[in-house]
Amino acid sequence: MIDWQQVHELRHEVGAEDFGEIIRLFLNEAEEALTRLKCASAPQEFEADLHFLKGGALSLGFDKLRALCEAGEQAARQGRTDQIDLDLLVGVYKASKRAFLSDPKLTAA
Repeated sequence: MIDWQQVHELRHEVGAEDFGEIIRLFLNEAEEALTRLKCASAPQEFEADLHFLKGGALSLGFDKLRALCEAGEQAARQGRTDQIDLDLLVGVYKASKRAFLSDPKLTAA
């Protein structure tokens, strides 16, 4: 679910202080994007928010979330938003967030 090597590489690249800020910013913005997705009606709205989530998930090593966002983004691009399982997406986000924040590897040097 989490690519810990990616997490450690990012933390090393940006430093511990900035890493914490990046995490806070992504989690806040991800939850806003998920809320917008629940109300989205146009494929472009789905595509934009899924693209944002995919990028953040990739950077933070949320592998399963990234894969779901990528598939959803492609579906939205083709106008097939009915094939996007938002409940699954939200569930994977929550599980990824829980794993990410509870794992001691997050704070390891």
